[in-house]
Amino acid sequence: MGAGHAHRLYRHADSPVHALPPHTKLAAAFLFVLVVVSTPREAVWAFAVYAALLAAVARGARVPAGFLLRRLLIEVPFVAFAVLMPFVAEGERVHVLGLSLSVDGLWGAWNVLAKGTLGVAASVLLAATTELRQLLLGLERLKLPPLLAQIASFMLRYGDVITDEMRRMRIARASRGFEARGVRHWGVLAKSAGALFIRSYERGERVHLAMVSRGYAGSMPVIDEVTASPAQWRRALALPCSALVVCLLGWTL
Repeated sequence: MGAGHAHRLYRHADSPVHALPPHTKLAAAFLFVLVVVSTPREAVWAFAVYAALLAAVARGARVPAGFLLRRLLIEVPFVAFAVLMPFVAEGERVHVLGLSLSVDGLWGAWNVLAKGTLGVAASVLLAATTELRQLLLGLERLKLPPLLAQIASFMLRYGDVITDEMRRMRIARASRGFEARGVRHWGVLAKSAGALFIRSYERGERVHLAMVSRGYAGSMPVIDEVTASPAQWRRALALPCSALVVCLLGWTL
């Protein structure tokens, strides 16, 4: 895996959440989302409690509200879909501000917005407190097939290399007076894309040969052994366990 690989979603901080082993946080986030999805949509109060739990985690992780809210903008397409549901769904209708809306559509829109937002927020908090390399180590610890972990590792590592190569090619075109202004310039861009593909392929071949010459036989050596104590598991699972209690109350009340 090599050295650490930071990403834009990661926010460095010295917090108890950052200190938890990655596989415990992955398990906690997955179980939390599973509990949220299992909650009946009519238990509106339960989703407010879930949001409060995530806010407590964000505060403990020292993740500012503004940082979290900006990252939640990724779910805008789902919000647009949810907004349309009351207008296109069938069934009983209600009139709100002169608009005829479907009752089932309103509940469906609420279901998508509430559960989707909470799931995205949990994922953002996970990414904000765990480096990508640590996430991969955590997935391996949770028995992700090693080959998939290696593919993800190489993808993350060489994605930046290819992006930097694209930047240099763009600077080279600009230094020669090229500026894409219309369809007639698509040929130049297509040739650049082809050259980038060939360079990336050749780079991959060289990397593979270098790995084989150093004894690579389909598995990467284990550099960091990620372990978690029972106390760390208890701290990580406090979130999904609290959510589970709320979910059960939502079904019974």
